[in-house]
Parts: sequence; C-alpha cells; structure tokens
Amino acid sequence: MNAVSAMRQYQQISIQSGIMDASPHRLVQMLMEGFLERIAFAKGNIVRKEIAKKGENISRAITIVNGLQSSLNKEAGGELAENLSNLYDYMSLRLVIANSNNDESILDEVAGLMLEIKMGWDNMPDEFKN
Repeated sequence: MNAVSAMRQYQQISIQSGIMDASPHRLVQMLMEGFLERIAFAKGNIVRKEIAKKGENISRAITIVNGLQSSLNKEAGGELAENLSNLYDYMSLRLVIANSNNDESILDEVAGLMLEIKMGWDNMPDEFKN
C-alpha cells in the first residue's frame, strides 16, 4: 500500500468515525462543509480543464444540496423551511448551469449562499440543537 492510498484509507475511517459520533446538528454542518469542499474542487477542476472531475464534484455538490433539502421539516419549519427549500432548488439549478458553462462565478455565488446558510446554522443557540 502506498502512502497516498494509506492516507485516503485513514481519511475514510476518520470521516466514518466522525459521522457515527455526530449529533444531527453536526451532521448538517458536515454536509455543508462537504458541499463547500466540492465547490472548491470544481473550481480547481475548471482552471485545470479537468472536465470529468468538475462534473463529478458539481454532481456531488448537487447531491448534498438535495440531501439537505430532503431533511427539511416543512411542518415544523413553516415559512423558513419552505424558503430554504426554494433556495436549495435555486442552488441546484445554478450548479447545473455552472457545470454546463464552466462558470466559476456561479460556483462562487452558490458557495456564498451556502456560507450564509452555514453561518446561521453554526450560530444556532444550543437549545435548538438536537
């Protein structure tokens, strides 16, 4: 086993361990962090003209957004959850456009939106975390 594959295996174990021990609040944070990481990778892929990898990273980002959207409780969250669902729809659409046009500015736009959502999530008072 070479050093690169050993490092990847270690990272997978670390991620799996983090997921098993994480609260629901932390799991959402991890999804948001993964989304932002995939967007950063996709931007690098565009610069390096790695079209297939760019598509994979944007696809994974869309999958994460879809996961976040499906976890919304619209009954309990009401208008806020509905607005967030609409924003996730918008973000997914913009990612499709960014992918087809190799548009880094759209990736920046969508990353900025996720950063805003994440800031709110990160600053949630403890009594709402469960």
